[in-house]
Amino acid sequence: MTPSGGVLNPFVALAAAYVSGSVPSAYLAGKWKGVDLRKHGSGNLGATNVVRVLGAKIGAAVFAVDIAKGFFPVYLLSKYVDVSRPELFAMALGVFAILGHIKPIFLITKGGGGGKGVATAAGVFLGLAPIPMLIAFSVWLLVFLISRYVSLASLVAAVALPIALVLKGSSIHDPLLLLALAIGIFVFYTHRANIQRLINGSEHRFKKGVSR
Repeated sequence: MTPSGGVLNPFVALAAAYVSGSVPSAYLAGKWKGVDLRKHGSGNLGATNVVRVLGAKIGAAVFAVDIAKGFFPVYLLSKYVDVSRPELFAMALGVFAILGHIKPIFLITKGGGGGKGVATAAGVFLGLAPIPMLIAFSVWLLVFLISRYVSLASLVAAVALPIALVLKGSSIHDPLLLLALAIGIFVFYTHRANIQRLINGSEHRFKKGVSR
């Protein structure tokens, strides 16, 4: 039994998770500064492009919001829905939050696309498996500090997360590990252009908060 006795309908909770993920933090930050980020930098509505176009401080704020968009649905909403498998429902909430970030409902009439989902997925796993997620984030930070490639750091972290889950005891039958693997594959898919640029040496490298 959840602390609230199941006061939220499961479908309402899933819709709320999607709406949470849909909050277009990068788009709003750009509009606040009078910039349409879809027409500047990489054109992506993610924290990396915010840093590239608007600077590190605003980018850090957008990054924090994007993490929160994944964390709070998993951590809070799951406590107010009475279901037979709460751990699976928490993962479903996370998936809906990530989908909201990638295809935000608030931007449907403005072209549709959102970010690549890495920060929101990090927030989801911070709620689902905090220790493995912190390990993966530490890997992300180390790779970024050494290489200054955000994309490379994200790709390596996507591999590090399921490894961290296995080291913590997850088996191939663990739904959480399967979700981490699925999201990792998706991260590689959404970064396929970045992978090509990394191979040919044209990927953006960050130095002191700006690209070069």
